[in-house]
Amino acid sequence: MARIGHGWDVHRLVAGRPLVLGGVDLPSDRGEDGFSDGDALLHALMDALLGACALGDIGGHFPPGCEEWRGISSRVLLAKVRDLIAAAGFQPVNVDCTVALERPRILPHVPRIRRTIAEDLGIPVEAISVKGKTGEGLGPVGEGLAVEAWAVALVEELPR
Repeated sequence: MARIGHGWDVHRLVAGRPLVLGGVDLPSDRGEDGFSDGDALLHALMDALLGACALGDIGGHFPPGCEEWRGISSRVLLAKVRDLIAAAGFQPVNVDCTVALERPRILPHVPRIRRTIAEDLGIPVEAISVKGKTGEGLGPVGEGLAVEAWAVALVEELPR
């Protein structure tokens, strides 16, 4: 049986932090304010994967404020989520992600982001879609104050 999950995340952008999206450091003078590395794209993706398997959300598995997760790479958390969904009998099939960020433009970085996510999930890069949007000058994203990310994940039961 196939299942679909949806995830969303938003992070304030602040000076002095790296901008990490999809496990890739992007050139920027501002980065995500977060307890972990703040990777909004991977956070949305993890919620989509967990949701597809009815396993809750990342806040339940990796509570903010728990010192174990302070500053941790979201790629490490994604590996843990991959293991959680495998233990529940599922594997990812494909993911579709959208990032809203005023600057920098993510288009030049999309191939590397796709490869990184594919590697971390153990699925073909052709099964990973990442799209970038801007806020068109509107709201916190458009004003360059935040980054938002959405993800949809399709999972299927592991062969028995």
